[in-house]
Amino acid sequence: MEKNYRAELTGVFGDPVEGNPTGVMEEAAYEALGLNFRYITMKVTPDGFPDAMKAVRAIHMKGVNLTMPHKIKVLPYLDELSPAAKIIGAVNTVVVREDGTLFGENTDGKGFVEALLRCGESPEGKNIVILGAGGAARAIAVECALAGARKITVVNRTAQRARELADLIRSETACEAVAAGWEAGQGIPQDTDILINATSIGLGEDRANRPDIDYDTIRPGMTVSDVVFNPSNTLFLQAAAERGAKTVNGLGMLACQGARNFTLWTGRDAPLSVMIDKLKEEFGEGQDTSL
Repeated sequence: MEKNYRAELTGVFGDPVEGNPTGVMEEAAYEALGLNFRYITMKVTPDGFPDAMKAVRAIHMKGVNLTMPHKIKVLPYLDELSPAAKIIGAVNTVVVREDGTLFGENTDGKGFVEALLRCGESPEGKNIVILGAGGAARAIAVECALAGARKITVVNRTAQRARELADLIRSETACEAVAAGWEAGQGIPQDTDILINATSIGLGEDRANRPDIDYDTIRPGMTVSDVVFNPSNTLFLQAAAERGAKTVNGLGMLACQGARNFTLWTGRDAPLSVMIDKLKEEFGEGQDTSL
């Protein structure tokens, strides 16, 4: 019987892209299931992006992830978008279908919601406060609204961006949404069920910082989540836990969105615990499969 040496290709396009950790967990998942898939981390500049998208079809890739600055730029190249990606207006995952058409999805917000659910929490019927109004905040807000959140408050230093996101949620979903400015020592409304840091404050070299809010307005019974994944137990989450809140770290969101990518490309259930363990190993946090 003739052997098939062909590997199925996936990867990520971005600029910069050197610190992107997605490849290590996807490769670990491929290996765990014995799949002949590869994940390649590729620097693609804005000028080179049109050629890169042609290559996706030309070399019959299974799909790619997109990071900055390509999540919006990719839209004209796609044949179909998921309902959530249409609302968000950005795509982080492209799937090449069998007929060669390109399908765009945004798994960031879905990964966040799934991480919440795995920790025993749900956005349904909840009052949610989101710190930030950038790409991560937009994806999370839309998916929480679609998952049945009662009210979303967008808190951002640039008030116009907060209003734009709140307007989007109100116009495209059944969820109530309001915008708020972010002042130093911002208090958190006492009817908040879920508080989310959707900014990069606390990530990597910025790990000694935390969002500037009044932490004494965090109360027991709140769920507090952070999109920052390295370190996973950020100062933001530590301060929330000290005040009795339940915390959900960004490692869960990263792993859950990666698992969705895996399934979209392979058609197989992702080995989530393997992916989480690999990320913890990569970040030097030990082997613990809890989210």
